[in-house]
Amino acid sequence: MVYLIPAFLITAFLYASVGFGGGSTYNALLILYDVDYLLVPKIALTCNLIVVIGGTIRYQLNNLIPWKKTLPIILVSAPFAWLGGKIPLNKELFLTILGVSLLISGILLLIRKEEVQKFSKSINSKIGIVIYSVVSGIIGFVSGLVGIGGGIFLSPALHLAKAMPSMNIAAISSTFIFVNSVAGLSGQFMKDNSSELLSNYIEYSWLFLAVFIGGTIGTYLGIKTFHPVIVRRLTAILVIYVGLRVLIGF
Repeated sequence: MVYLIPAFLITAFLYASVGFGGGSTYNALLILYDVDYLLVPKIALTCNLIVVIGGTIRYQLNNLIPWKKTLPIILVSAPFAWLGGKIPLNKELFLTILGVSLLISGILLLIRKEEVQKFSKSINSKIGIVIYSVVSGIIGFVSGLVGIGGGIFLSPALHLAKAMPSMNIAAISSTFIFVNSVAGLSGQFMKDNSSELLSNYIEYSWLFLAVFIGGTIGTYLGIKTFHPVIVRRLTAILVIYVGLRVLIGF
């Protein structure tokens, strides 16, 4: 765990500065560290929750969360995140879904916002709130299954549709991750709540403290030393690498 603590702190700092929780990277690091797959989504969702709380509060205090558009999305995603968290998976199926999710996450991290906006000009019809809700339900379900908050999937979809300004999209994504993490985590613990599992979960409390520190700093200071594009690309490489390793087997 000695190597995971600084890795989680840095991850939380970087992701919090741009409104994300870091679930995909937490999953990747935990898999590389060979943590019990039953614990992976619980730890990742807890870390997500801790990191995005500060960002969500900050966005709300600055009136950046467009609740009329946000509520339909999270009201649909939350039940599906809970359902996904509650569904039992064997190790092979869990790793397959996680591997695919990590690959998609990594690819999305490599796509620049300008490219998404350029592609969006070719779309003739405006995606409505019903479509957003359907997409958010799917994302929520996968999020609950494997412990990824889902903001990394939702944000490009909103940019693609040119739904609103970038700052509002970041605010929605942060809120989306927060709600999904709460719902998914509750489902996960309803599924597996044995005393042994809870004891093992508590052993990783140092990671929760690490992401709290990193997330708090990232939320209020932002990225001062690292260029966001470089961070996204390095993170994408890590996530894609782990996704491939998960799919082909260690």
